[in-house]
Amino acid sequence: MRIATIRSGPAIIHCFPTLIFTSTFVIPHKIPKLLKNPYSISCNSDNFLRNSNKSTTTSRILAESKMGESAGTSATASPMVSEPILEEGVFRFDSSADARNEAFPSLSFVNQKDRDTPIMSNHKIPSYIPTSEHVSGQQIVSFELPAGTSFYGTGEVSGQLERTGKRVFTWNTDAWGYGSGTTSLYQSHPWVLAILPNGEALGFLADTTKRCEIDLRKESTAKLIASSPFPVVTFGPFASVNDVLASLSHAVGTVFMPPKWSLGYQQCRWSYDSDLRVREIAKTFRDKGIPCDVIWMDIDYMDGFRCFTFDQETFPNPKSLVDELHRMGFKAIWMLDPGIKHEKGYSVYESGTEKDIWVQTKDGNPFVGEVWPGACVFPDFTQEKARSWWANLVKDFISNGVDGIWNDMNEPAVFKSITKTMPESNIHRGDDELGGHQNHLHYHNVYGMLMARSTYEGMKLANPNKRPFVLTRAGFIGSQRYAATWTGDNLSTWEHLHMSISMVLQLGLSGQPLSGPDIGGFAGNATPKLFGRWFGIGAMFPFCRGHSEKGTVDHEPWSFGEECEEVCRLALKRRYRLIPHIYTLFYLAHTNGSPVASPTFFADLKDSELRRNENSFLLGPLLVYCSTLSDLGVHQIHHTLPNGTWMSFDFQDSHPDLPALYLRGGSIIPYGPAHQHVSEANAKDDLSLFIALDENGKAEGVLFEDDGDGYEYTNKAYLFTTYVAELKSSVVTLSVSKTEGLWKRPNRHLHVHLLLGEGAMVDAWGTDGEDLKITLPSENEISNLISASKNNYKTRMESAKRIPDVEQASGHKGVELSGTPVEVKGGEWALKVVPWIGGRIISMEHLPTGTQWLHSRVEINGYEEYSGTEYRSAGCTEEYTVINRDLEQAGDIESLRMEGDVGGGLAIERNISLSEDNPKLFKIDSSLLARSVGAGSGGYSRLVCLRIHPTFSLFHPTETYVSFTSIDGSKHEVWPESGEQLYEGHLRPNGEWMLVDKCLGLGLVNRFNVDQVYKCLLHWDFGTVNLELWSEDRPVSKQSPLCISHSYEIKRISVVC
Repeated sequence: MRIATIRSGPAIIHCFPTLIFTSTFVIPHKIPKLLKNPYSISCNSDNFLRNSNKSTTTSRILAESKMGESAGTSATASPMVSEPILEEGVFRFDSSADARNEAFPSLSFVNQKDRDTPIMSNHKIPSYIPTSEHVSGQQIVSFELPAGTSFYGTGEVSGQLERTGKRVFTWNTDAWGYGSGTTSLYQSHPWVLAILPNGEALGFLADTTKRCEIDLRKESTAKLIASSPFPVVTFGPFASVNDVLASLSHAVGTVFMPPKWSLGYQQCRWSYDSDLRVREIAKTFRDKGIPCDVIWMDIDYMDGFRCFTFDQETFPNPKSLVDELHRMGFKAIWMLDPGIKHEKGYSVYESGTEKDIWVQTKDGNPFVGEVWPGACVFPDFTQEKARSWWANLVKDFISNGVDGIWNDMNEPAVFKSITKTMPESNIHRGDDELGGHQNHLHYHNVYGMLMARSTYEGMKLANPNKRPFVLTRAGFIGSQRYAATWTGDNLSTWEHLHMSISMVLQLGLSGQPLSGPDIGGFAGNATPKLFGRWFGIGAMFPFCRGHSEKGTVDHEPWSFGEECEEVCRLALKRRYRLIPHIYTLFYLAHTNGSPVASPTFFADLKDSELRRNENSFLLGPLLVYCSTLSDLGVHQIHHTLPNGTWMSFDFQDSHPDLPALYLRGGSIIPYGPAHQHVSEANAKDDLSLFIALDENGKAEGVLFEDDGDGYEYTNKAYLFTTYVAELKSSVVTLSVSKTEGLWKRPNRHLHVHLLLGEGAMVDAWGTDGEDLKITLPSENEISNLISASKNNYKTRMESAKRIPDVEQASGHKGVELSGTPVEVKGGEWALKVVPWIGGRIISMEHLPTGTQWLHSRVEINGYEEYSGTEYRSAGCTEEYTVINRDLEQAGDIESLRMEGDVGGGLAIERNISLSEDNPKLFKIDSSLLARSVGAGSGGYSRLVCLRIHPTFSLFHPTETYVSFTSIDGSKHEVWPESGEQLYEGHLRPNGEWMLVDKCLGLGLVNRFNVDQVYKCLLHWDFGTVNLELWSEDRPVSKQSPLCISHSYEIKRISVVC
């Protein structure tokens, strides 16, 4: 393409003749990498994290033939070109004109043409300009923003709310029991939201479906790294975060309008294994007066886990079951996974085979992978014919009375696979508008979204007059158009309770407002206090569902004693009262892209202290303040509130385990009765309003009302009311200032609570739609009311029936996960240890790189030690005693010394130490000791072996190997395909071996005393690897223990994937 170049001041303007009414600006090389410059428009990137002359990833990408040389050969930063698209303040950046033409279609934008079509713009140049470079087939885009910038977004991520210092890899992963340092979860949102020091907001989207690294480790710097080429779209900077999110929603769409019943509480568990059990659960909710709207069916209902089937013994008549649930006011949601059993005679398999819609191997055969039913094939949702096939199956499935569908395992998860998913070389025969025929590497991250889309469309086919409700585990930015989501298989721990707040908020800041965690935790056993506290907070999340794993203790609201049950009841009644407000927020989210739950800093974007507040969040003007500390109730923690007026209130339900509520001055919110289910509500129910006046004596708020289902609201069959209140001469007048929609206002009573502060309020009654005047009490009367309210609140807190402070629910099966791990931190490492279960290390985080190396559940895996050659022999589950934990005053070393009785007079002693002398490593000294071996045995124990068994996560399984040099001098690179390898004698590593991740450019080095280690076992599993050290196999005495001393360190390496 010929380019005409026009020089204009300090900028160079390139005009592309094929693009009408378009100008593209390029910044000269001498101008810094990212500029805030009224004359500048585009640029390129920073130095790549990894340097290599080879890219194994690129060689596997089927579609890279689309890329021209200009898209992938630049080794240094070169200018990016930009164009205004979509609307004012939105720009698309590409590394070159050729790269722009070679970019794949957008699967995030609602309308692909919006990304690819330039517009005439008054905002002629972007304020912030990224830089770009290409290294080994990877494009690296860098944004350097002003000091003091805070980062958010990045979609479904664990850990802290403010993302500076973190790195994320967008690769949808079955991440059971993830931790705060896990870098890839179930969904991919290659999106960063930046809050600038002046309070303005800026968003940028890497519009690629492929694995993308989001690197925010350097302060005020963001890098987006993925296979070349891909465009980056920027939104803003705008005056507020809501402006950025509104603009983003114009690109990727807003959340579907949920049916109102889906905002009620929803009860789920993996193990409701019969219709009798489902009926029992439903009846118990009603008998106990605990609000609930939905019962969920996990895979238990299926015939041999075959999708679209029912077990004829345990669920013989699903329609009859659903009819009974409907009579009781419940909806029923059923699970569907993508894996279709590879079985002749199974109608779903046969019809899919006939239509040739399965994902294929690189050889052109249907890919077969193992999931719950056994051998399975997988629909290729990138094909319209596959989506239509699935949608019609869903349509027929709905006839059983299905109210909603749950898409699980759709990363897609595959068992017995090192990568936990299908091979990247698998082939999708995608539609041209999606990108055509590509390998799985290209479509992996959108597989779940396309499945959710197909399910959503099938539900609409079944009943066009009802709003579908779909829940998906896997997703991509834009999935909110079709489905809600939850935060995956979390743990019943206080850490996961705390993280759930930030996770819900990050999803909302990434375009997905309809989300929530598994309340109480999915894996492990909650304690009563943890469960009650989580219920109090979870009842205020946009999506409110309790869910737990098979084999754990029961996790229904009544499962943890009367005190916890009452807290759960109070929490859900509070939610149901607020559903008119929550439903209004969802209407606003659906129509303008605003989040439903937002971080507290939304109330004051310039307050940098609020940007890291993880204990509170906003539901519109309603502030929810939480305690996630096990030993402190909400009344015992300091509440950091934004500037301005914030009025506390409650429903006479305050409790130490429920969040505190505040209403922002200048706001009005609606609420209604605490029904047992949403369908009990009636348009003529009394309507209540809370009013908090601002410093000018004014307030405003809105209420959206419609049928709660269907699409008549799109034809203005609704009532949208704006209420205003104003104080004049000691009289507050409430009136309706504006109405929208064709609905007639119901004839109903209006109950108004004018908040005075500290929970005090003045009540007044009137008729909705008519002006209501409230006379303020005198200053002295207000003071007395506030004083009385404070005393009442204190009394309620002191007299509340507290949930018992027990560590474990007695008499239940399962493992207790909710104790507080011991933290050992120093130098470059932060470890978490659970002495009460095998003394295991469950977290091994390398602080400079933000990598969490251990794959761990609290009760299994992580770092374990055994006393025999048998897997999980004594030592890995026993309770260890902490003998000593030292932090010397000089700060030279922190150590943790533990001992566990492994039977037969033997004990394992372990000392973990971190030294400032060498902050790069930490050391473990372990001994298998004879403590009280009987004299009859000659003072010698049974035959034992000290076996070190760490389980490490594979961040990038196909790009990870173990490297070492043997004692005999031979060099080894051992890849996952090798399975299990045992090294003895001169083949043992000569004192160290290293787990190498090429994509991270990091190696975990394990050094050990070769005189103490007789065998080294290397075992690759599905997404994990064990690097085991074995002592000799012999009896021990008090004088002859078995010992292994070893250490771990991270090294940066030069290889790159």
